[in-house]
Amino acid sequence: MLVTWAYKERNTIVQRLDPRARLIFILCAMISVIMVWDLRWLAGWLAFALLAYKAAGLTWKETRRFWMVVLPLITFLVLITALTGRGGEEAYQTTHPWITLHLGPWTWEISVEQVVFALSQFMRMLTLAIFGLLIPFTIHPAQYGVTFRGLGLNDKFAVATDLAFRLVPSVARDFQTTLDAQRARGYELERKGAGVVRQIRNLAPLIVPVTIQAILNGEDIIDAMDLRAFGAKPRRTWIVELRYQPRDYLLIALGVAVLVATIVARLRGYGGFWVPPGWLPPA
Repeated sequence: MLVTWAYKERNTIVQRLDPRARLIFILCAMISVIMVWDLRWLAGWLAFALLAYKAAGLTWKETRRFWMVVLPLITFLVLITALTGRGGEEAYQTTHPWITLHLGPWTWEISVEQVVFALSQFMRMLTLAIFGLLIPFTIHPAQYGVTFRGLGLNDKFAVATDLAFRLVPSVARDFQTTLDAQRARGYELERKGAGVVRQIRNLAPLIVPVTIQAILNGEDIIDAMDLRAFGAKPRRTWIVELRYQPRDYLLIALGVAVLVATIVARLRGYGGFWVPPGWLPPA
């Protein structure tokens, strides 16, 4: 049985929009965010993403697990970038020393440009994470397939994308069920005094049944699709039917306009790396 993300039906302005229009707008917005490095532009995009997050009615309790994984990962990558200076070579050519860190035999000299680049990177990655979060938490699970089919994908790709969105929560559910069953039998995953190799070997009673269950679920899905003659040449119909409303066309036009404006601005030299003048030392 497939499970989905923690979706809740809400009467919000985000969920009243057609999922196809939302996907098109989010795709345009994410491409626009990726194209810019200006701290001011990224701050505006981050504020807009937070506003969309609030408008969708999402709460910290519902998305806590997502942020517990994403925020430490983003912070780690940003810190590595700030300490090593790698990744910003194409964004800036000159540097202005700001602070020197001494940690035992290691010494790091951090420039103003590295700090600004790290802040820009953090805002960019956080904005992309929020936009990505809106997809599984605001689109009804029954609309995945018909949404991707409505975007021009054929039936096979639409169903494959639908199953891909359900894969992670399904495997997580099976893993938690298996873990609870093993603990009920007295199995201790984290044993005292066990090394890293030993702890990895202790995962075998969990990984093996979860993997086998995933394979069996895949076989069940294949059998169910074969019984319904999936893949036959005649075009298939979908139970759910999506229809664009005027507000959906407006959202799509807004997303395309923002993307085109960003491309034109970048071609004209705007939206690149920017350091606040007050952060630079006097000449």
